[in-house]
Parts: sequence; C-alpha cells; structure tokens
Amino acid sequence: MHITQLNRECLLHLFSFLDKNSRKNLAKTCHKLLEVFEDPLLWSLLNFHSPVELKKDNFLLGPALKYLSICWYSERVKVCNIEDWMKNSFQRDFCNRHENTVRDFLLQVCNRCPNLLSLTLSGCGHVTDDSILLLLKSCPKLRTLKLENCVRITDGTLQAVTLHGGALHTLHVDFCRNITQAGLQRVREQCPSVVLRAERSTNMIPDSQPEKKPMLERASRKLVQL
Repeated sequence: MHITQLNRECLLHLFSFLDKNSRKNLAKTCHKLLEVFEDPLLWSLLNFHSPVELKKDNFLLGPALKYLSICWYSERVKVCNIEDWMKNSFQRDFCNRHENTVRDFLLQVCNRCPNLLSLTLSGCGHVTDDSILLLLKSCPKLRTLKLENCVRITDGTLQAVTLHGGALHTLHVDFCRNITQAGLQRVREQCPSVVLRAERSTNMIPDSQPEKKPMLERASRKLVQL
C-alpha cells in the first residue's frame, strides 16, 4: 500500500510523529500530503529552539494551536540578556534582529491563535511586558504562562495578569530579574487561585538605568573607603 492510500486520520497520525522540517518535506511530494500538512488539527502543539526557527515556513499558526513553547539557551543568544546600554554596536544589531523576529511572531500568535491554553518562553531576552499584555488580551483561554530568564519582563506583566489573566491557573516567572516582591505580592492578593512561582527572581540584581549608574558607583566607592 502506498502512503497516499491511507485515510486522512491515519495520515494525520503519522505526520504527528514528525518534526516540522520532516512534515514540510513530506508535504512537498504530493498534493494530498500537502493538504494533510495544512490541516489545522496537526498544529495544536509547537516547540521552537532558536530565533531562526520562528522565521521558517515549516509550520502553521491558527485557532487549533493550544500549546506553544519558545525556549533557547545557546551561547549566542545570551547576548540578548545583557543590558542594552552595555552592548556594543555589533551586539545591538544582533539583538535588534532577534527583537523584531520575536515581536512579529508573538503578534501573529495574538492575531491567529485565540484558543491558546499554554505558553512557555525561556531565555527570550526580547519578550516585553507589552507583548505579554497583548497575548493575555488576545488569548482569553490561556491557563498556563511560564516565563524563565526573560530579562525585560517587569511588574508590568504581573499587573497585566491581574487585569486580563482571568483564566490563568499557573504563572511562573523564574529568573526574571526585573520583577519585584511587591509585584508578586499584588498577584497573590488579587489572584489567589493562580499557582505562582518565581524562583530566584526577586533575589537577583535588577537592571539599573544608565543615569543611575554614576550614583551607584559613587555609593560603592564610599562603601569601599569605609
């Protein structure tokens, strides 16, 4: 029996075992397999492991998407977690490309995936409070939000959760150095049903604004002299 003789349900099941590239390559072989590739039922779960993957055309975003994970840990991407004012011109250009890629992708998710139930973002140094706010507004069924080492996330995201995270059940903000204990306490008080975890976040050194650096340096020197 040729693979194209299988019914639609069997083909969807077979495709579900393949990674995104393999699905795309198989879909190029004939029109019937392309139709299977384009079936929304195939794309309820998406995992990405580098910014480059977000720009490929080997996946579909649509209302069927319920579970989305974007996690990367490569040495190159660690540059994105450095404070902006400490980056050189090459690093800044490198990070700008990542920022545009991530922002545009999350905007597509907001526009196309209203039934999203779970979102995990790890090591994504360019995810902003504004993006999370828009996601919470656009995906009202979101139950799980896990953020890890997202350095631009602040108490603004925590406030957005209290205002627009009505369906949220689980919130992780681990290793997010720019959130505060006050922000976490606000979530606990206003959203008592949310399972909140913030490993190391408020114990890390937050980013300081450039104009505050000279003052901090002077204070440090005084302490050393004492």
